[in-house]
Amino acid sequence: MIAIRPAVESDSPAIAAIYAPFVLGGTVSFETEAPDADTMCRRMHAWRGYYPWLVATSGEDGGVLGYAYAGLWRDRPAYRYVVETSIYTAGPLQRQGPARLLYDALIDTLRAQGFTQAIAVLSLPNEGAIQLHESVGFRRTGMYREIGYKQGQWLDIGFWQCALNTSRVPPVEPRPFSEVGVVRD
Repeated sequence: MIAIRPAVESDSPAIAAIYAPFVLGGTVSFETEAPDADTMCRRMHAWRGYYPWLVATSGEDGGVLGYAYAGLWRDRPAYRYVVETSIYTAGPLQRQGPARLLYDALIDTLRAQGFTQAIAVLSLPNEGAIQLHESVGFRRTGMYREIGYKQGQWLDIGFWQCALNTSRVPPVEPRPFSEVGVVRD
């Protein structure tokens, strides 16, 4: 049985361990040095409970199978209704249940918070990530060519967007994750 819950400080070593192979052995992440557990913990707390960080855990031992989070899309006040999302699961679980469960919970939570749009930025090619994002409601909206250089090659990135809530005039301020908690519809 897989459980979805908010990430806590003690999850940061597992989160760092899940993320490291994506940084060191591939082109999914544009980071070049894998962050340690303390860095991941700081990232989780950077927005003081405003944006969600979720983990999928196994029912047997409670081990972290993957994590998903949302954060600031751009650093301008007019963008505060929009989030950027990311998701990572442990190697052999990338195309199995935890990823879909995590993303469904993240999207449901962001909707409950009142955000209007979610943006995913994917390095290309990346068919598995594209399929996952499109299965939860994201649609491709654009692409930048040769935007990052890693592992001896120039990489493209694609943008996927998911409508979360109706854009109202005037907009309703999103609620902090600390007030909403994990939502599963």
